[in-house]
Amino acid sequence: MTASLSPGLYHSLMDQNFRRSGRLFYRPTCRQCDQCQAIRVPVGEFRPDRAQNRCLRRNRDLSVEVGDPDPSAEKYDLFRRYLDTRHDGKMADSPREFVEFLYDSPIVTREVVFRLGAGLVGAAIIDVEPKAVSTVYCFFEPDLPERSLGTFNILWSIAYCRQLGVPHLYLGYYVRDCRKMNYKSRFRPCEVLDVDGNWKRYLPV
Repeated sequence: MTASLSPGLYHSLMDQNFRRSGRLFYRPTCRQCDQCQAIRVPVGEFRPDRAQNRCLRRNRDLSVEVGDPDPSAEKYDLFRRYLDTRHDGKMADSPREFVEFLYDSPIVTREVVFRLGAGLVGAAIIDVEPKAVSTVYCFFEPDLPERSLGTFNILWSIAYCRQLGVPHLYLGYYVRDCRKMNYKSRFRPCEVLDVDGNWKRYLPV
């Protein structure tokens, strides 16, 4: 798909706490709550910890392919099984919504496919700006928890940023009190966007 937004524009929006879902750009605004903070990793400074190094070793046998986003029945089947175990039926999961959510994009977007032999075990959508890469969504085989494929996807994305010469990997929102969102702070050093629009180094509480 041809990008319709000028290069760098989405990066500037992310620096104002916006995210993308399909062709929609949004920013959470809740009364008496400002916990949805953009979080990013300065990839030149990142060093994996022991658990992350173990994750890398466990997944050395995976093949990784990067290309244009390409929805398929195989990926949709994996997406459905992933949602069944992760999101309690709260996310829309029809074939049309699958494509609109992940594959309809107005900016430069790539798909990362992880395979074990010939079998699909994961897929991730990333947005690529001139000076930033943003992880959009990753879904993976729910029957392989020992591989920590979500962690592996972020570690792979950090390495991909280095390969491209991009200084920051944006991980979406960090929410301090939400287990499904605060895991992102384990990729250190990392920076969060404060309410005044300034990036600040994350310090564990």
